[in-house]
Amino acid sequence: MTEPSKLSPGELVRSRRGKDEGQIAVVIALVDERFALVADGDKRRFDRPKRKNVLHLEPLGIVNDEVANSLRDTGRVTNGKLRFAIGSVQRRLEAHAEEKGE
Repeated sequence: MTEPSKLSPGELVRSRRGKDEGQIAVVIALVDERFALVADGDKRRFDRPKRKNVLHLEPLGIVNDEVANSLRDTGRVTNGKLRFAIGSVQRRLEAHAEEKGE
């Protein structure tokens, strides 16, 4: 079995399984070593995050400092910040794909 990756709150991930496969979300909290709560600020809002198996999440290697700081300081984050973080990463990934000619 694959070793689960160490995720942290504020980290951006892509879903590998389920109805939301391929979509980008932000880790809100870690339930335990096996499950994480993720939200995107749109379909999955902060107050109703999705519980996902960490093996079904692909870390993008990007931690949004603004979201991480907000979660650490207040325990909350606005849905607007989540949407902004995901939008900026999606634009960066699209630009990188165009650059490679994909």
